[in-house]
Amino acid sequence: MDLSIIIVTYNSEQYVIECLESIKTFCKLINYEIIVLDNNSKDRTTHIIESDYKNIKLIKSENNLGFSKGNNQAMKHSTGKYILLLNIDTILLQSVSEILDQFKKTKSIGALGIKMLNKDGRYLLSVGNFPNPWCLIKLSFLNIISTEFSTGQFINPNQLRKVDWVTGAFLLTKKEYWNTVNGLDEDYFMYVEDVDYCKKLEQISKYTYFLPSHNYIHFVGFNKNRESLLIKAYEIFINKHFKGLNKIIAKASLKINHVYKKAFKSFC
Repeated sequence: MDLSIIIVTYNSEQYVIECLESIKTFCKLINYEIIVLDNNSKDRTTHIIESDYKNIKLIKSENNLGFSKGNNQAMKHSTGKYILLLNIDTILLQSVSEILDQFKKTKSIGALGIKMLNKDGRYLLSVGNFPNPWCLIKLSFLNIISTEFSTGQFINPNQLRKVDWVTGAFLLTKKEYWNTVNGLDEDYFMYVEDVDYCKKLEQISKYTYFLPSHNYIHFVGFNKNRESLLIKAYEIFINKHFKGLNKIIAKASLKINHVYKKAFKSFC
């Protein structure tokens, strides 16, 4: 098996068909499998998969395991040499075999992402810089500020760009590397587990790249109502990757961020 596509679902019936049909269309040239871990959905998500996509490996969890643990559990059932983490609320738009070829040609690569579009086809930033202690005062400081990444207009879209991390909504990696760094850290329930994974890859001299020539649609993306989950996730990241004075500064920066946002919401 060349590629295992790992999908975690939770009450996702409105997205299942379009996502799975896009995989069928754009993975024709690959020997692939799809593994779905369902986090105890209460809607028709699993019914649709069982009825219309019998070739998919479906694992039903009795509890909501979250994104990290859900992916890790699904990965145990995978047989592919390469792994694609894919959100269920996405639609592929181009051949995945071309993306996989780019991965195979680059020896230093550990993870690869492509350009994200919203439901209206507008470019969304889906990569970023690793946090430093001071930038956590404002999380937008994690964004790559070059004109290309800010606008989505890339001079040479076929050229790989080295970045710190790519979103787990579409993250291509190699199972060998996944196993080496023990997959996604299950201390993260939702958010920042992709940043953490790319950081762990860097520590084994495998790096993250972005390929702007290929696109996918992501319907939901980040919800402002989940801001507290994001802050909590970065607290976990700080505890894992910062030490000494840097850790103190990072925690203070994140606290300022949280207090400011809380005050701003109250004022509004």
